[in-house]
Amino acid sequence: MKNPHRHLISILMENESGALSRVANLFSARGYNIESLTVAPTNDPSLSRLTLVTCGNDQIIEQIVKQLNKIIDVVKLMDMTEADAIERELMLVKTRAVGEGRAEMKRLAEIFDGHILDVTDSTYTIELTGRSEKLDNFLRAVDKDSILEVARSGTTGIGRGARALNV
Repeated sequence: MKNPHRHLISILMENESGALSRVANLFSARGYNIESLTVAPTNDPSLSRLTLVTCGNDQIIEQIVKQLNKIIDVVKLMDMTEADAIERELMLVKTRAVGEGRAEMKRLAEIFDGHILDVTDSTYTIELTGRSEKLDNFLRAVDKDSILEVARSGTTGIGRGARALNV
């Protein structure tokens, strides 16, 4: 079930030194938490797209959006929570894979549409992509003692259809 207070905010910003820091400082100064943050250049090398996930009631999110719009580096932003959007996250999981556990780990990876990227005598490294909930469910399905390492990219998203965040 979706968290009604979870918001996915996508921001086009100048690809300049310190821009990310100014956004992070805004959240820190007001005591708001960033649950997930991804940032990378766009097809226009002068712009970066920052996607963040935060939580808050309508008043808090409205305040966050207003404050973000005041940052000089922010060109445009969109709260994608209420829109029809595609969200994805990438996760790499290194797991124990020995004995009978190898077949079970391979089966779990297949059930969750994962790909085994690296195989050793005792480990698998599995790549999964999808909504954060799917990745969380995979981690719950795997025996905790089998997980050696987890690296997650954070959520990114894009509007469906003709809706686009551009200048």
